[in-house]
Amino acid sequence: MPRMITTTARCLAFLAAFPLNAEEVEITPDVVYGHKFGLATTFDVFTPKKNANGAAVLFMVSGGWYSHWTSPEQTQHMFRPLTDAGFTVFAVRHGSSPKFSIAEAVADVRHSVRFIRMNAEKFAIDPARIGVFGMTAGGHLSLMLGTASDEGDPNSKDPVRKVSDRVQAIVAYVAPTDLRVAAQDAPNRLPAYANFPALRIDQKTAAVDSPLLHVTADDPPTLLLAGAKDELVPIFHSRNIQAAFKKAGVESQLIEFENAGHGFAGEDAHRATLGMVGWFVKHLTEQKPEVSE
Repeated sequence: MPRMITTTARCLAFLAAFPLNAEEVEITPDVVYGHKFGLATTFDVFTPKKNANGAAVLFMVSGGWYSHWTSPEQTQHMFRPLTDAGFTVFAVRHGSSPKFSIAEAVADVRHSVRFIRMNAEKFAIDPARIGVFGMTAGGHLSLMLGTASDEGDPNSKDPVRKVSDRVQAIVAYVAPTDLRVAAQDAPNRLPAYANFPALRIDQKTAAVDSPLLHVTADDPPTLLLAGAKDELVPIFHSRNIQAAFKKAGVESQLIEFENAGHGFAGEDAHRATLGMVGWFVKHLTEQKPEVSE
């Protein structure tokens, strides 16, 4: 199993320590938000039964741009800190590598945002208060939603595509931000990247889906969480995009974990979780400007 996938599991392991009463959360499994090649793309919904604040947080189910399915009853504890804070959580799956490319994964998760916003009333959420987070490849997809979104295509025949895929807050754990350095023709490519079929691309292709190259002043508030000793996704990824956010005037923060590698454990995981929840509380629990639907 690729290291990036196992690291995502380890990052979430801390959240498993939170006991959960199943009666506290309503689970809506396997909601279909799109189709491709006769297959369905789906997400699970975790809705707090008490004290819901009307804001949504999407979790990108992705490691190595591979999106696995797990019973939502087995994963609900992972989102306990968010559902306890009143957020409705959507665990979004995308078409997986190696069958589908990074570009196709990006297109899938953008479609998921449009679908969720279009159906905001059904899910009892505010379409103007949607946040996204993810770890490793999921962090990359979260940043793509933050930096490369649009207001929708009013001329599309697909009603979902007419809806905005913009989000209002991002949290990205140990996220690749410049895929060019991992491309097959990159001069100093790390050997480990050969283990990821999704990275069998050239630098020109990689540039299209590199969040670092899409930063603009209208990007949403973004929190970056990174390990200073990360050997798979070196910390320069987070530092470089943080510098780009600062130059563009985007509200952002980078929390570096001095002794962490590609993933957090123990006190680092606790601190990261508190930071993630706090970021969404700060940026999603107050009334935000209307977003076009």
